[in-house]
Amino acid sequence: MSNGAPRDAGLVRSVDRAVAILDLLARDGWLAGAEVARHLGVHRSTALRLLSTLERHALVERDPRTSKYRLGRRLPQLASVVTGELDLRFVARPICERLAGLVGETVTLDILDADEIVPIEQVTGSTSVVSVNWLGRRTPVHCTASGKVIMAFAPIEVRQRLLARPLERRTPNTIVNRAELEEQLAAAFEAGFARTFQELEVGLDAIAAPVHSAHGEVVAAIDVSGPAHRLREDDRPELVEQTREAAADLSRRLGYRGPAAKT
Repeated sequence: MSNGAPRDAGLVRSVDRAVAILDLLARDGWLAGAEVARHLGVHRSTALRLLSTLERHALVERDPRTSKYRLGRRLPQLASVVTGELDLRFVARPICERLAGLVGETVTLDILDADEIVPIEQVTGSTSVVSVNWLGRRTPVHCTASGKVIMAFAPIEVRQRLLARPLERRTPNTIVNRAELEEQLAAAFEAGFARTFQELEVGLDAIAAPVHSAHGEVVAAIDVSGPAHRLREDDRPELVEQTREAAADLSRRLGYRGPAAKT
């Protein structure tokens, strides 16, 4: 790639070059800074600065004897996260579709990412007149059913870290008292599910159950959400069991064979 090559107006040159370096090392293996510079069509000092930045983040590593570079140890870690999420979504999709068809509400598969809840899969049920796209939308853990159930089943150090964050009041119903929230988490752990009642948005209720990996840790939650008047606890008690069954089914398909360990 030369400096004279045509460029997209929105392209960030340093990022573009860094990605080119990763592609280059993936193809050719160990390379010296001068070789990288030649392939990129840049000055050697520019290539070395880019390589140094990538090395600092463990995306490349340098052999001190030869001063050559190769791909770093962090890349497999990042790749495993992406692969795991894609595999999780693939396995979860038919389960979410079946649950959405059964309950007629919106079903999402939610994960904890950077201390926030992020839906990575969504299926809209037949009774959802207005479809909200939750995919990729980040929400706080303390006022979402998925967040509560993931906290409830997470290791103690994760739960304490999440509880130490400010509890933002999103609606008049949001639980912002830590002691009260901890009581709800204990109840969610015992019951195997969590609920929210207009705590994230006015008019929106939700139910969530934990999804466990083959090793037993909670990796996601299956969430059923919809208008508060349709998810009233007394009117549709079957929603809880249907949500729990879907999450248990997904857990089994991921290799989980036992009860969640108490932490």
